[in-house]
Amino acid sequence: MTTDTTFWRRPWIAPLLFLTVAFLAFSLPPYLTLDPAQSRLPVREGAPLHYPALVLHIFFGSVALLASCFQVWPWFRGRYPAIHRRVGRLYVFAGVLPASLLAIPVSVYGHTGFVGATGNLMLSFLWLTTTVAGFRMARQRRFQEHRRWMIRSFALGMSIVVNRLWGVLLAFLVVPLLATTPAETEALSGQAFAASVWLSWVVNAVIAEWWIERTRKRSRTPRQAVPVS
Repeated sequence: MTTDTTFWRRPWIAPLLFLTVAFLAFSLPPYLTLDPAQSRLPVREGAPLHYPALVLHIFFGSVALLASCFQVWPWFRGRYPAIHRRVGRLYVFAGVLPASLLAIPVSVYGHTGFVGATGNLMLSFLWLTTTVAGFRMARQRRFQEHRRWMIRSFALGMSIVVNRLWGVLLAFLVVPLLATTPAETEALSGQAFAASVWLSWVVNAVIAEWWIERTRKRSRTPRQAVPVS
């Protein structure tokens, strides 16, 4: 009974899964063709490693995104702890670890400019370090600290989804208010894309820290005893 109650008290998991699957259904298919001409992101000419690194980064990142949705689901963790551990290893070793390392050449060869590339590199570094810290905490059976680090890892990983929302917001709402000529629109659009890189993971990281602190305070608050009739 307790497990079922916990299941229904997490209404956010269904929208999270839907958003993740919808994002992957839109983003992934062009790269399944292994055709650089189908890439949704510009591929740098004269850099033969850029497209293979981009495809592998997207594949491993997709594994991480799907796995993380189940890992943050309390009902799933409580009901299937053994599967939770296996999916956790999949998240780390077939998701975050290769995806974050492949993000280095993808960022360097990308077309986001210095500001955008720096933001992506910072994101990759933090995503990897928070994930490794969370994995180490689990190995040491320090599960409260493991949970906090993995919340940070999840928030940073989901920034790729939020990045598209920030990009649309800036490109269609902010840029038209500031640009007065086609040249300004083009220049501001590039700056908006670079800004969306930073906004996506910085805002997610702030929200993650707020959530961690909120749940930490709530766990310290003593619950009132229910009177026995």
